[in-house]
Amino acid sequence: MIEHNKISDSDLRIKIKNSEICFGGNRKLKIYGTLKCSSGKRMKRENRVFFLSENEARQNGFRPCGHCMKTEYQNWKNGLI
Repeated sequence: MIEHNKISDSDLRIKIKNSEICFGGNRKLKIYGTLKCSSGKRMKRENRVFFLSENEARQNGFRPCGHCMKTEYQNWKNGLI
């Protein structure tokens, strides 16, 4: 898990380009989603974290976003994840 306020913008772009970061999350709400999610783009920088994989996000106690990851969210909500 990488906190947004602890990484420079240039390092962040490099990690996204190299597929070292694939998902973003909200540290306070414990929600993760895709980097293109409109809900995720609105969150404050100090609350934003990044993950390499969904597995890493779940291991840190995050749940899928209901907006950009509808299927995964429904599986989580129904207790399948």
